[in-house]
Amino acid sequence: MSTSSSVRAARRSASAVTAGAYRHNLAVTPRQPDPAPGAEPERGFLVGVYPKGSDGAVELAELTELARTAGVAPIGSLVQHRVHSDPRTFVGKGKLAELKQEFGSSEAEVLLADDELTPTQQRALEDALKTRVVDRTQLILDIFAQHARSSEGKLQVELAQLEYNLPRMRGMWQHLERLGGGVGTRGPGESQLESDRRLARTRVSLLKRRLRALEGQRSTRRKERLRTSAPTIALAGYTNVGKSTLLNALTGAHASVDDRLFETLDPTTRGFEHDGKRYLVTDTVGFIRRLPTQLVEGFAATLEETLVADLVLHVADASLPEERLQETIAAVDAVLAEIGADDIPGELVLNKVDLLDPLGRRRIEHAYPRALLLSAGTGEGIDALKERIAELFSDRFEDVRLLVPYADGRTLADLYDLGAPIAERRDTPDGVRIRARLPRAEAARFARYLVAGEGEHGLDRASAR
Repeated sequence: MSTSSSVRAARRSASAVTAGAYRHNLAVTPRQPDPAPGAEPERGFLVGVYPKGSDGAVELAELTELARTAGVAPIGSLVQHRVHSDPRTFVGKGKLAELKQEFGSSEAEVLLADDELTPTQQRALEDALKTRVVDRTQLILDIFAQHARSSEGKLQVELAQLEYNLPRMRGMWQHLERLGGGVGTRGPGESQLESDRRLARTRVSLLKRRLRALEGQRSTRRKERLRTSAPTIALAGYTNVGKSTLLNALTGAHASVDDRLFETLDPTTRGFEHDGKRYLVTDTVGFIRRLPTQLVEGFAATLEETLVADLVLHVADASLPEERLQETIAAVDAVLAEIGADDIPGELVLNKVDLLDPLGRRRIEHAYPRALLLSAGTGEGIDALKERIAELFSDRFEDVRLLVPYADGRTLADLYDLGAPIAERRDTPDGVRIRARLPRAEAARFARYLVAGEGEHGLDRASAR
C-alpha cells in the first residue's frame, strides 16, 4: 500500500476500515500499487508543537524525511512552542488561525502533524482546515505498508493499522450525527458503526492468531540456528544508516539497500565465515526518535531477533552533523532499552566514513575512541570488523582432535550440523580423524572421541580418551 494511496484514502474516512471491505474480504488486504514512476507527489504542509527553546527546523527534519519517503513533497511548515499540545486542536487557538491562513495560501493537499493525534484533535483540525490530516503514526504505518514484503510483515502492518484506526471509526458516520437526531436518525448510524467495530475487532483477533502461529514457526527456525551454536549478531541502528549495506558487505547477501527510511522491515539473517568460524548476522528494522509504542509491539518479529542475539552492532551514520549523530545514537539506545535489549553486549560501528574529510575523521575518532570506523559501501574497515567480532567470541570455540569410529557415522553428521569448521579430516583404519574448532558449549558431547597430540603426518593415532 503506497502512502499516496493511503493518504488519499483518508479523504473517505478517518478510518481505513469499512463494513463492505470486511464483509467481502477477511483475507490479508492486498498490497496496492505504488504511484507510477514520474507521478507528481502530493503536496504536504507540516506542523509541529515542541517545547520552548527547541529548534523547530531541527525537530521537523525527521518528519520532512518521513514525508518524502511516503511520496509527499513538503511545501510549507508551521511550528508552535508550548509545553503541551492543545488537547482539542493540537495547536492553540491563535496558532490555529495562523495555520488556516498559511495552509490555505500554500495550496497543500494534506496536513502532516509531527505527533500522534487523538481522534478529537484530528477531527478538529480536519473540520477547521477542510482537508486531510495525517499524524506521525499514520505516516510511519503507511511507509511500513509500502515496504512490508513477507506475509508476517503484511499481517503486522494490517494489525497496527487496525488498532490505530479503531478509536477513530466514529468519523465515518458524522453525516448522521449532523442530522440532529429525531425519527429515522437514531438507530441506523449507531448500529452500522457498531457492526463495523465488531468486524474490525474480529479481524484483529484473526490477525493475532495468525501472527502467533507464525511466531511459533519463527521460534522453530531460531532454535535451529541456535542449535548450530554459531554466534548471532544483530544489526541495530537508526533508519537509513546503511545496516543492509553492511549486511551485504559482511555476508555477500543481496538485501535491498534503497535510500529510503524503513527499507528493511522483515528480519534478514545471513552467515559469514572468518578464520574457520561461522557467524550469523541479522538485519533489523531501523529506529527513529519517538517510535510509536504500537509499532514497537507490532513489529516484534524484527525486534525479537535483537533480543536473542549474542551481540548487537549499533550502526550509526558518521557523516551526520555531530549533534544529529548524538541524537540518533541516543534514540537507538532508548529503543533498545525499551525492548529489553540494553543488557546484551554491544559495539558501536560508525558507517559512511568515506564521506568524511580528514578533519571530520579525526573529530569522530576523538569523540568515539572505542567505535569501529568503516564504510560498508566501499568495504573499508570490513575486515577489521570481522576481526573485532572474532575477538569478542574467541572464548566460545576450542580446538579439538577427534577419532570417530566408522560405526558412529551419526557423530560426523552432528559435527557438520553444528556448522563446526573442519580444519582437517583423514580416514584411517581406526576411524575418521578430525581436527575442528568446536563451540565450548558443545565440546562435552564429543568428549568420548577426543584424542591427544598430533604427529608429523597429521593427526596421530593416540588412543581415545
